[in-house]
Amino acid sequence: MARKKESILKNKTFGHILAGGFYFLVLFCLYIAATHMNYIWKWNSVPKYFAYQKKVELSAPFDGIVTIKGDKIIVVNGDGDKKIIDTKGYKIDVKDGMEVYEGDSLAYYTVWTSGPLLKGLYVTLEISAYAAILAFVLGWILTFMRISGYPFLNDIATVYITIIRGTPLLVQIFIFYFIIATIFNLERFVAGAASLGLFYGAYIAEILRGAIQSVDKGQTEASKSLGMNYVQTMGYIVMPQALKRALPALVGEIIAMVKDSSLVSVISITDLTKVGREIVANTFSPFETWLIVAGMYFSITFTLAIIGHKYEKKLKAKGGF
Repeated sequence: MARKKESILKNKTFGHILAGGFYFLVLFCLYIAATHMNYIWKWNSVPKYFAYQKKVELSAPFDGIVTIKGDKIIVVNGDGDKKIIDTKGYKIDVKDGMEVYEGDSLAYYTVWTSGPLLKGLYVTLEISAYAAILAFVLGWILTFMRISGYPFLNDIATVYITIIRGTPLLVQIFIFYFIIATIFNLERFVAGAASLGLFYGAYIAEILRGAIQSVDKGQTEASKSLGMNYVQTMGYIVMPQALKRALPALVGEIIAMVKDSSLVSVISITDLTKVGREIVANTFSPFETWLIVAGMYFSITFTLAIIGHKYEKKLKAKGGF
């Protein structure tokens, strides 16, 4: 029987070209629209928000006259008080015999330092990491409470998960910060990380519970017939299969957590989003700033997605953990 000719629209190479053309057209239309806006783009100011040269100065201790002798600056005031300042490694910023006032720069050197965007990125990564650890620990605890067979543990976990999943994260952040953190005198960073961890712990618990319960019960019964106890059955039979099935959803939750970490900026944690708002307020450059911030968030989530995908393929090849 003759093979039916495949439609060109189903051709993989042609499909990639068509999709690329579509996005090129979208970007071109956005570019044309942007050129007709009454807006002055300031892309040249963006690099300094990643890194800049910081000026470290030696200041005059009091009003007086400067005398330069080699690598030393001598400042003498009208009362005869004298201060000798070693300027080795500094670039002298005054001239011999010059009159200076207290606080004036005598010498300086410059050093590269991270800008606010990199500092905000670090805070975002740090708070996401702590929240992820808490979420996974809490998720495992809630999972085993749900499948333990003890009604009181199941009820406690079920009520917690229902309440957490049924209320917005932003509201939970406010409640935790203004009530719980105030009672226990917690720092805002701890409050933000804990809010994210407690919220996503409920979702991770349900993902893990569903994955564990999806494993055929016949395998559990078979392991018991071989003399395995509960811990051995879970560790060697159930969990490797459950984690393999749950991995894509778990990676998705971690990616969502990183994005939702932007909400902690409402309690004045200087993360990437709050830094973006401060830059916009100071420079009146919202388009450049938010495009850069969005790109930085995307770089994190895209990296996590790639790592998760590669690990998923590895597990698929191995057949489990």
